[in-house]
Amino acid sequence: MAIKLSVIDRTKLFIRDTNRWSLLTVAIVCIICIPLFTIIGNLSGGVGEMWSHVAEYLLIDYLSNSFVLLIGTGILALLFGVPAAWFISNYDFPFRNALNWLLYIPLAIPSYIMSYAYVGMFGHGGSLEKLGNALGFGGFNISMMNIWGLMFVLSISLYPYVFASSRVMFSSASGSIKESAELLGISHKRYFWKIALPVASPAIFGGLFLVLMEVLNDYGAAKYYGINTFTTGIFRTWTALEDLQTAIYLAFILVVLVLILMSINKAIRGRKSYVTPDLAQTDIQRRKPIGSFQKVGIPIICALPFVLGFLLPVLQLGYWATFHLHEQLSTDFLWISTQSLFIAVIASLITVSVTVMLVFFPKWSPQKFTKSLIKLSTVGYIIPGAVIGITLVASSGFFVRSFNDWFGLEIGYLIYSGLFLLLFAYLFRFLAVAYNPIEAHSLRVGSNLAESAYMLGKSRIRTLFNIELPLLKSSLVSGFLIVFIDVMKELPLTLLLKPYQLQTLAIKAYEYADDERVSEAAITSLILILIVCATMFIVTKLSNDQK
Repeated sequence: MAIKLSVIDRTKLFIRDTNRWSLLTVAIVCIICIPLFTIIGNLSGGVGEMWSHVAEYLLIDYLSNSFVLLIGTGILALLFGVPAAWFISNYDFPFRNALNWLLYIPLAIPSYIMSYAYVGMFGHGGSLEKLGNALGFGGFNISMMNIWGLMFVLSISLYPYVFASSRVMFSSASGSIKESAELLGISHKRYFWKIALPVASPAIFGGLFLVLMEVLNDYGAAKYYGINTFTTGIFRTWTALEDLQTAIYLAFILVVLVLILMSINKAIRGRKSYVTPDLAQTDIQRRKPIGSFQKVGIPIICALPFVLGFLLPVLQLGYWATFHLHEQLSTDFLWISTQSLFIAVIASLITVSVTVMLVFFPKWSPQKFTKSLIKLSTVGYIIPGAVIGITLVASSGFFVRSFNDWFGLEIGYLIYSGLFLLLFAYLFRFLAVAYNPIEAHSLRVGSNLAESAYMLGKSRIRTLFNIELPLLKSSLVSGFLIVFIDVMKELPLTLLLKPYQLQTLAIKAYEYADDERVSEAAITSLILILIVCATMFIVTKLSNDQK
């Protein structure tokens, strides 16, 4: 029979189980979640002066365009990612091993850079029109500066999220299920539709959810194509209409939209869990040889996303780069590259350091609620960068005014002219990216070695640095590099919060395009893509070494 404790007894137990690690965990989470608290706090202040104008003339446009982009991009990402993952996992064909890695590479090209390249290829006066004229076919072009062009660009840029999640599930499918299906006379095609696809659906929808989050976060491509979305609307409301309060209300609506998508994703996935008992059997043993006709068709289907999502844009950027090679390769360009690398390295180090605290501090605390509290601090990845930027501007204004009123201190120049706000925004946005692999690896390592060290009189901090962190070295490096990639590519946050004197490769490429000097963005874009590709290769190598 359970014993009911009084409020006083529960309070005593709570105080007894609270230690410095509990308090540090709570403090870190509260600081990290300032953007969330700011959104909630500012809602009580009422709508801004421009809200009626935005609600009457722009809000429906933001909603409809965002909805169409989500649906269209999601469908195209599925069409690009799922078939390629299925063929790579289940068939042997020429160039399969190369395509297995190349299909991830389009993630190295930010969507806004992809949008510049495709307008340069297919737009009026573009490479396609020039090629047609040169070959005597007559010039023709495809209009890309519309919502359908944006939909295509976003899908070929983001489909690797769907490909990666689908690939894992198709590769780990139980061989005995396949063999049983074959014994029952079920064709490979029917097996895909009736068994493999339903089994992989939770993972596929997980990858699709990431695609939709990136669509909502996009600013550069939508701005360049002239499409009104929530993210471009938030920027315009704050900068052009100069109404921060209305921008925060738009940010709140966007957060609600994200929560709805999360609920839909969770409802679709439900409690589905599929056990594959014979994972020791590799997919090499289960892959099917293909016929002569399929040896042409399947490689083309698998190569098409890579060609559209990487090869063609890089060729276009390379073509543009030849016109500006000598004038742009200067010390200024080297300085911009150095600033980009510096910001990405510092942000990644901070994020991984805070991640280590959030992984281990709750383990050292008897309070169980601290482990649940961590989830709150990792929601930043599903919140668009524009929302985070706007809320940090609002919250920083509150702190600046408070210090001035209470202590007579002017701290605005410290906050707005430095890197503090930008680095904090990166921490909130990308904490989940580092936390998930490091936390998962720490669970695999277990706690036996650490507990043995405690019994020998070693402190928790010393055990952490001498035993636990060396065991987590590969996941720490992977988490660092993944955050590094995201920071290098990030545009909305950097645009909103960067100090005036700071310049990055992403910002420089955007500024060239915004000034209608798209071809001059080519070299900057190529250097950014090269750095991200090299980092992705290292991450892949580390991930394979952990298996």
